Amino acid sequence: MKTYRSSSALGEFIRSRRQKLSPADSGIEPLPGRRRTPGLRREEVAYLANMSVTYYTWLEQGKELNPSQDILLSIGRALRLSDSEQHYLLSLAETVPVAEPVADARTDIPLLRALAGQLRYPSFITDDSTQVLAWNRSAELLLADFGRLPEEDRHILHLVFENGDFRSRLVNWEQFARYTAAWVRTIFERSRRSAGYMERFERLNRENEDFRRCWDRFEVKQKHVTTLTFRQPIPDTGGERELVFDVHSAGRIDQDPSLIWTIFVPAADTDTEEWLTALTEQSGDPFLPKENKR
Repeated sequence: MKTYRSSSALGEFIRSRRQKLSPADSGIEPLPGRRRTPGLRREEVAYLANMSVTYYTWLEQGKELNPSQDILLSIGRALRLSDSEQHYLLSLAETVPVAEPVADARTDIPLLRALAGQLRYPSFITDDSTQVLAWNRSAELLLADFGRLPEEDRHILHLVFENGDFRSRLVNWEQFARYTAAWVRTIFERSRRSAGYMERFERLNRENEDFRRCWDRFEVKQKHVTTLTFRQPIPDTGGERELVFDVHSAGRIDQDPSLIWTIFVPAADTDTEEWLTALTEQSGDPFLPKENKR
């Protein structure tokens, strides 16, 4: 199994960004000679970042463990990183604090279920490993019957990349798959401390071509809101309706930095809220998951 270290991840990330830039993108004249690979050469990045080629090469190869913040900021400017990508680069070198996940034993699951149950919009709470810890009835109706899934499959990576029903109903699956992989990459350095999570990640990266393709784009989550469109069957007609949601995420629930609350809000200027209301009313209590009902 591959061992991930901050220095190695940092090198992989800046190499991926370098390969996506051209001299024209960076406003410089290309160095002479035939290019064997796409993107900037290491020499060009070193020139733009005002550092030696040797030192920059060490960074890409994971040999330099303690680059300063100024060096990383210079590389970020040379590679034209976004604010999210720059923060991610700093976190890989641990020059910004990386929150330690709270131990599972301290997670108050009944509290999380009570929180999720307060909303009638589809809502669920996950930890850094993407494990779904709590959800409401609307989430069961729209996304998946989490209560019936084996616990080892009750996580977002499985839902997005291995649940065929979810994929078939999500119109813009490719967009969400890339968004999910980018989110996982953004929190990967603190999630990798879990042996169980790393085993799951390695299996998915080894066996699932779609996940590997999205992961190898080296994208970092840029936005905290994304839009998803679902196909929802219309009962007794054989037809289907499209439901459009703006997906919002918030972290640090009950002072736990490892918890993420995701809420699917019906998109404005659509009839999604009306159809969601009808869907939940037909199923009974729109708040509590079936397993919580008495």
